[in-house]
Amino acid sequence: MPELPEVEALARHLRDVAAGRAVTRVDVASMSVLKTADPPHTALAGRVVTGADRRGKYLDLDCDGLHLVVHLARAGWLRWSDALAPAPPKPGRGPIAMRVHLDGPGFDLTEAGTQKRLAAWIVHDPAEVPGIAKLGPDALGITEEEFAAVLAGRSERVKTVLTDQSRLAGVGGAYSDEVLHRAKLSPFATAGKLGEDAVRRLHAALREVLSDAVDRSRDAARLKAEKRSGLRVHGRTGLPCPVCGDLVREVSFADRSLQYCPTCQTGGKRLADRRMSRLLK
Repeated sequence: MPELPEVEALARHLRDVAAGRAVTRVDVASMSVLKTADPPHTALAGRVVTGADRRGKYLDLDCDGLHLVVHLARAGWLRWSDALAPAPPKPGRGPIAMRVHLDGPGFDLTEAGTQKRLAAWIVHDPAEVPGIAKLGPDALGITEEEFAAVLAGRSERVKTVLTDQSRLAGVGGAYSDEVLHRAKLSPFATAGKLGEDAVRRLHAALREVLSDAVDRSRDAARLKAEKRSGLRVHGRTGLPCPVCGDLVREVSFADRSLQYCPTCQTGGKRLADRRMSRLLK
């Protein structure tokens, strides 16, 4: 799933290659992708791209005051092309959900798999998008004091708070695993019971992990590869932890999982795998 660093890189790439170009046409290949009807997608035609920004994990393309806002969800991506095919993509065929033609190049919004969650909105103000209106402070800019306030009094696991976009915007499953590993904290620790030192370590790890990932994402063509190469525990179940050498472990849930290092994060204790626990009942 694209998270803050990847969406930041995509926004930067669009500022470099799309700003100043006019939208000539928008093709909608999947009607489920477009979450707004007024203004229609045809209203983007003729407008000049004046900027691109990131709002949490949302990508915001400013077309002279009319915004195309995109959430790439779990399996979505933005694929830039210097020369798009002039024929519109066939509805329901292949991974393309939307195609945006500019005066020459353009980009496709694509989504792999059968679960279609990629979403796009066309609005006058990004705050009209419900998910953006509910976003908490941005994870890359939050101060230590603000971060402590986000955690204070929360009875949820710290992993849950880190990935709750209404509490902290931009962090998903992958980078929350990495942040907790860097801070040497269990993903099951109760957020509101963390001591001052743990909160300080967690905030520092948040800034370090995300800043490092943003720096590695300078080359838009290598975003996915750069993300994988920088991960220490996420997606590395059964491999040695690069810090201590212990095996990275996994806790599986119905539709997601988390990875952690027992030695670095839980004092050597293996966390119960919820999927296996259900099977054993």
